[in-house]
Amino acid sequence: MLKIENIKLAPGADMAALSAEAARILKVREKDILSLRILRRSVDAREDVFLVYTVEAAVKDEAAVLRRCRNKKVSRVEGRPGYLPPSPVPAPDIPPVVVGAGPAGLFAALVLAKAGLRPILLERGRPVEQRKADVERFWSAGELDLTSNVQFGEGGAGAFSDGKLNTGTKDIRHRFILEQLVSCGAPEDILIDAKPHVGTDYLHTALRNLRRELLDLGADIRFESQLTDLDMQGGQLTGVTVTGPSGPYALPCRRLVLCPGHSARDTFEMLYDRGIPMEAKPFAVGVRIEQRQADCDAAQYKQYAGHPGLPVSTYKLSCHLPNGRSAFSFCVCPGGEVVAAASEQGRVVTNGMSEFARNRENINGALLVNVTPEDLGGEGPLAGIAFQRRLEASAYALGGGGYRAPAQRVEDFLSRRPSVGPGRVTPSYRPGVTWTDLHQCLPSFVTDTLEAALPILGRKLRGYDAPDAVLTAVESRSSSPVRIPRDETYQSALRGLYPCGEGAGYAGGILSAAADGMRCAEQICISYVKEVK
Repeated sequence: MLKIENIKLAPGADMAALSAEAARILKVREKDILSLRILRRSVDAREDVFLVYTVEAAVKDEAAVLRRCRNKKVSRVEGRPGYLPPSPVPAPDIPPVVVGAGPAGLFAALVLAKAGLRPILLERGRPVEQRKADVERFWSAGELDLTSNVQFGEGGAGAFSDGKLNTGTKDIRHRFILEQLVSCGAPEDILIDAKPHVGTDYLHTALRNLRRELLDLGADIRFESQLTDLDMQGGQLTGVTVTGPSGPYALPCRRLVLCPGHSARDTFEMLYDRGIPMEAKPFAVGVRIEQRQADCDAAQYKQYAGHPGLPVSTYKLSCHLPNGRSAFSFCVCPGGEVVAAASEQGRVVTNGMSEFARNRENINGALLVNVTPEDLGGEGPLAGIAFQRRLEASAYALGGGGYRAPAQRVEDFLSRRPSVGPGRVTPSYRPGVTWTDLHQCLPSFVTDTLEAALPILGRKLRGYDAPDAVLTAVESRSSSPVRIPRDETYQSALRGLYPCGEGAGYAGGILSAAADGMRCAEQICISYVKEVK
């Protein structure tokens, strides 16, 4: 097999055009290409606009073709090993427990179940079908369910997001995760897109099917079941207390994969009280910014804006300022909406979400500012949580209650005057926004940085700082403010406790969290094998 990289085609080009260009590069007749498969697809809009492909081609007389074409774009396909799950392990008397059914927890449970360990999966929230109804009720009526919301429930916080699967890390497990999601109903495009996304709608389908697979493999899944205490003896985990629908109960446990998510603040507090070593980690806060998707497409795709052969445009922006602060975009949701993401009463939190089609009027993304330890106003590993809570409570008060979010037009924000209503950009946040001045709820280091950054980012992407772009506060849950240290076996100082995923400080998105869950599960399988020997 031959790999051909960096094939550039105009938007709308079909497989016939791709095959013709591959033949031209290889200097063969099209009929000499026995098969052609797309490995990767991306958009290059830096100057003109192209779709860029990497393909795998089978050709007649491969060695002769390689000698003849002499093109840096062409190389032999090197076989790379796929992910090999752990070999089956005898099921122990005390099964491993996984806490949290987000990406890390689900894929940790999947690896354990495939190894025959019959894990118990505890999730404080509800199954995705019920959770979807609970979240919709919150968005439409402002009725927050503390058990089932955008942060808690099957799928974790990622279940109500854009379902982005791009990551800056490389891991042999990533392909396995993508293929597993496709087998559970995710779009096949995620296997080839340079910036793959599933969309909230397809994620919910994949979650239901993944749950069925786990049950078929012998996993014991318990919803509305929260980890509320740890039992330990001589530095070894011996059991946990679980609070379920019928009240608290003790569960023997010697190996626990802890995947709490970044918003499980009561869990972090319990761990701190029980003496589990924890440390503060860097994070960021800011706002959600919304522009019209059509304007973003026009700025990047120019004459090709709206072309059916192109995906809706997105962006990734950042700048470093003279004051030492950084401002950057995060979790951009093309054709999506800003969503209410609170998990505690009396606090406003924003996030972004889009479905697979990405066909809504606006594009939104987090616009964040880095937070330093000096900003927190307190010490200790939980100081970041207290800081987040203060911002969220301030946003709630400024929004006027009912989980309405404070919002402001960019032009008014830069002029430091309250907004009185929208311009060309209609805010998508539900239950609704209150037009105001965000300087009243955000710390000065955040507002000063955003004021300096917006014009700079607007020069990088025309229209980003448009006068009518909408800022909605507060975006405070972009990552966990806490890390639970672990050693080379992935265990904390409490033996048998495996901190995992984004909430524990070891991942930054769906794909990296799922891979981290798999790594923790692999370590547990290794520990069982050692016990048997």
